[in-house]
Amino acid sequence: MMTLVRAPAESRVRSGPRLSLRALAAAAAGAALAAAFPPYDVLGGWLALPALASLLASFRRLRPGGGALVGLVAGLTFFLILLGWLRVLGPDAWILLALLCAAFWAGAGAVLPWLLARRWWVVTIPLAWAAMEALRERIPWGGFPWGRLAFGQAGTPLVGWAALGGPALASLAVALAATGLLALVSAAAGPRGPGRRRAALLGTALLVGMPAIGAAAAAADWGGPDGERQPIAVVQGNVPRLGLDFNAQRRAVLDGHVRATEALAAEVAAGRAPQPVAVIWPENSSDIDPLRNADAAAQIDRAAAAIGAPILVGAVLNNPEDPPGPDHPGTVLNVGLVWDPDAGPGERYVKRHPVPFGEYLPFRDILTRFITRFDRVPRDFAAGQEPGFLMVGPVPTGVVICFEIAYDELVRDAVRAGGEVLVVQTNNATYGRTGQPEQQLAISRVQSVASGRTTLVAATSGISAVIDPHGTLLWRTEEFTADATVAQVPLRTGLSPAMRLGALPELASVVLLFVLVVLVRRPQS
Repeated sequence: MMTLVRAPAESRVRSGPRLSLRALAAAAAGAALAAAFPPYDVLGGWLALPALASLLASFRRLRPGGGALVGLVAGLTFFLILLGWLRVLGPDAWILLALLCAAFWAGAGAVLPWLLARRWWVVTIPLAWAAMEALRERIPWGGFPWGRLAFGQAGTPLVGWAALGGPALASLAVALAATGLLALVSAAAGPRGPGRRRAALLGTALLVGMPAIGAAAAAADWGGPDGERQPIAVVQGNVPRLGLDFNAQRRAVLDGHVRATEALAAEVAAGRAPQPVAVIWPENSSDIDPLRNADAAAQIDRAAAAIGAPILVGAVLNNPEDPPGPDHPGTVLNVGLVWDPDAGPGERYVKRHPVPFGEYLPFRDILTRFITRFDRVPRDFAAGQEPGFLMVGPVPTGVVICFEIAYDELVRDAVRAGGEVLVVQTNNATYGRTGQPEQQLAISRVQSVASGRTTLVAATSGISAVIDPHGTLLWRTEEFTADATVAQVPLRTGLSPAMRLGALPELASVVLLFVLVVLVRRPQS
């Protein structure tokens, strides 16, 4: 197998101008990798392969400390660009989260030079990258998966690997294709001989084979043949204005979704749209607790009666298990609440992964003394415990709320609990026109492929969408408009390999990495 021979110790890059040049090259590669993600989508996502290959090449002959520095610089560049939408919360939030994510790249950077100097680097480096992403998806505070390689590949055949082993396996496939490209470039620049030919063959096999297998996987109907098609409505009611304080006008948001639903009901009555059996509203479509506020309940009743179908309402409810007290504000719940036109409120899904520092505050007593912006989070959201599965009328529905779509386990639990269609209720109004809605939409497309389900995205202000099980956009809205559609959604009961295997591909990657590291602990001479 193709090997990069480790340079003698005296020629290894330690510090000074050469290390600075490596850091600059890594920063450029990190920027290029970010450009492969939405909202940029340079080369439709294919830019990720040369960008990652270039980034990996910058770790050659570095010491662990130099590799960590280069990884930190590359990661910080990548995440500052990718997470630019966080600037609306303040530069401190943006920079701190980028630094936290980049720290994982620094950790990987400390070991990449060691792997590059040994046999099987074409395989061990992608495995190490997959292990790094698996850690970042889980820690701290439940992790932050944004920026995984798979989430930039919604428009390329490599997304098909998500059906076989989830986004984790798709990320591994991207990294393998990138090391294949690096192997090809290295072979072209290396001396003639059998090793060069083997390296070229291996590089070609990875660079061509990974997308080819992905394309075949993406085309397969892993969720089984389409079952009964059900007409399901997605409603985007819009918000009255941009900015952090749009929730101050929460009644206007609720009224907007009521009006949009009534407008859709008029289209149904006129025969211009089919009668839906279920209606999906977004997260925060009723920030006024309709179980405690009769007026809000009356508005939702009015909309459900007009459309003649149950509505999955995104609501904020007081937590009955943790009510407010004299010295305790109590907690609240972010829920998807089924509202029947006859029976009223029924089943609910409570968001299992509230966003730290957004929906709850770790170290609240300390942070609120120094950061007044956290006054906007006066009450913590409590986490739910049950998988996101609801019967919305006759539709067995898997539900995740907002950022939960990026967490494989939550999507998998919703499907394995019985969801025959996947619903994402989200509220991106704070981040409107910043690129964040496009990124979340791409993640939803990847998870559609992984789950083998049609995905319905309902957003307050956009982007709402209908995505088929192959990741193809069938319908989408523009941002900050009121819109609605009724989609004929096929229900599916079959499970893709990704849904069956769960986290096993990630575990297998870690085990294989450990085995290979043991086998190649000595550098090749």
